[in-house]
Amino acid sequence: MASSLVSSLTTRAIVLLLVNISFSFNNLAAKHRHHATHHHRFHSHSPTSNPRLHQAYIALQAWKKVIYSDPKNFTTNWVGPSVCSYTGVFCAPALDDPEIRVVAGIDLNSADIAGFLPNEIGLLCDLALIHLNSNRFCGTIPETLANLTLLYELDLSNNRFVGPFPSVVIPLPTLRFLDIRFNEFEGPLPPELFNKELDAIFVNNNRFTKMIPPNLGLSTASVVVFANNRFGGCIPPSISNFANSLEELVLINNNLTGCLPQELGYLYKLRVLDVSSNSIVGPIPYSLAGLAHLELLNLGHNMLSGIVSEGVCLLPSLKNLTFSYNFFCEEQGICQNLTSRKGLKYDDRQNCFPEKPMQRSAKECNATLEHPVECFEHPCTGAGGGGAKTAFGTAFIPAAAPAIVPVSSPFIPPSYT
Repeated sequence: MASSLVSSLTTRAIVLLLVNISFSFNNLAAKHRHHATHHHRFHSHSPTSNPRLHQAYIALQAWKKVIYSDPKNFTTNWVGPSVCSYTGVFCAPALDDPEIRVVAGIDLNSADIAGFLPNEIGLLCDLALIHLNSNRFCGTIPETLANLTLLYELDLSNNRFVGPFPSVVIPLPTLRFLDIRFNEFEGPLPPELFNKELDAIFVNNNRFTKMIPPNLGLSTASVVVFANNRFGGCIPPSISNFANSLEELVLINNNLTGCLPQELGYLYKLRVLDVSSNSIVGPIPYSLAGLAHLELLNLGHNMLSGIVSEGVCLLPSLKNLTFSYNFFCEEQGICQNLTSRKGLKYDDRQNCFPEKPMQRSAKECNATLEHPVECFEHPCTGAGGGGAKTAFGTAFIPAAAPAIVPVSSPFIPPSYT
């Protein structure tokens, strides 16, 4: 009964996705909604009389041939032409002809399958949803994925995919959710990714390098997670263009340098800002005091210095404030006694506060504080991706601490169980 309930919910989710996508097909929208609501009225078509289900059969049989381990027997019943009865395969009415059924979704989440994605996956041209979370798929992403022009959600997370960023996803016109975290992708992120109207971008826990593209803020995403990669350079000022959408920005454990841009304070919807375990220098931008919805602010394990301003400590929604393992030397107002603020968890260890316990040594503090950081007005200007000057030149200081374990669900690896 539980499995039938999951199957029903997944089918309904796919139908809802198809309804969403069908808004671009204005002449078919009304008819599609009618048939999605009354699916029992569909005419029955045999796979041989339905060329699209026959193509799906070819694709799924090719996929089964490159599956080398299926310990939970997800694909055991991938036999014969009745593809709509295959485990993990979900059918729905076609957008352009609601009288026929097509394969609209594939959900193999947590199946622990090992194998590849075959080129024939491009035959599944009616797919709106692919969920392959928590498997052992490996290799590269086939270029034939470009044929899936109705794809709305793509979740390849927690697998063993390799190669550069799968740029084949960029032209997909209806893609809104992209999750490729916990794989082995490498190299730079293409700037074109941030020209897409995506709701969420998860690229954390890969091997991505180079700078964060300067057009970062042109996306419409509400969640952007770059944690645990090898990005360098600084956070571009274009981040301000995210103002109307971004709620979570997570940049944990990269090689980011330079100062935090004042433009971060323009992100008025922001609830989570985590830049911990990088090499960021300079002061806390005064503009952060305007982030009224901010619940978590983690600046820990960087090279920040200066004053922790009262405006930050008084943020009305703040529940978790971390600025440990930096070189702050002064706290304003209530920041000196954060225990007085009920419900707030904080960590101010290993800074340069002279009257507090568990701080850095005077020698360590003086060596840094004698050479204050001068932030450029636009810290990401120039090809070098600099961001701050000290008496010793442009700041680039290796991270002083090991990676911090992510603190909330968007970047916790999916479970295998």
